[in-house]
Parts: sequence; structure tokens; C-alpha cells
Amino acid sequence: MQYSEGSIGRVFVLRMDHGEELIESLQKFLQEKKIESCTALFMGALRDGRAVTGPMLPIVPPTPNFEAYESAWEVFGMATIYPSNEGQKLHIHSALGRGRQSILGCIRDKAEVYLIVEAVLFEICGLAAERAWDEKMQLYLLTLKNRL
Repeated sequence: MQYSEGSIGRVFVLRMDHGEELIESLQKFLQEKKIESCTALFMGALRDGRAVTGPMLPIVPPTPNFEAYESAWEVFGMATIYPSNEGQKLHIHSALGRGRQSILGCIRDKAEVYLIVEAVLFEICGLAAERAWDEKMQLYLLTLKNRL
């Protein structure tokens, strides 16, 4: 197990409006506010995107199973954001629902806001944390350094 201790810094409440791109909007906000590490909780509705709903097979490295969602879906979820050598890396997991259908997974690529998405971002200060490329897993994984 790895760990790093930090403290809560600034807290932001965001409103993303109809037609905005969720991931792009979050990345832009992180850059503008110079946020290195944070967690976010969000709820609202999304349309026309993709989510990874697990691997195709339980092997390493995994081949992601993508599920597309079209039209309007209710959403709630959370994200963690940490720096990497390529800039901030977001890891967003959510549950999406439409009627009696539901998808639970990792939102990737594109997720357009339908009507509104509300988010609360909690900045985490003092962490020794980053997302580093793991060759074996073929993923950017969270790497923490114990700070005693």
C-alpha cells in the first residue's frame, strides 16, 4: 500500500451548462486555478459520450470495454485529479441512468452536459501524488509517496 497525507485547500462549486464538454471544462478550470490535486463530486445530466465498463477479459494489461450512451442520461459520480508528466490526469467514475437502463463506469473522451452538471471540487494540498504510466498495466496509475 502507498499513501500520502495532505490537507483540504480551496473548495469550489461549479456549474457546467447545457452543451459544455464535461472533461474539457474541468481541465480548463484546473489549469486556470492552478489546482494540482483534487477530488470532485458531481451530479446532473450528460449526453453522447462513452464509458469504460470494465475489461473485455480479466487479463493484464486490460482491453477496455466501451459502452456508448446517446441522448440524455442522469449522472452522478466522482473524480480524482492528479498531476502527471503530461499534465493533469482525470479519473472519473459515474453512474448514468436513463429509464430502466443504467451504466456504471469510467467516463472517457467526451461527455456533453445536458441541461446542467453541478460539481464540488475539493483541492488537496501537500500530497506527494502523481499519475505515472505503468508499462505492465498500460494505464496511468496513482503513485503515492509516504511522507513521514
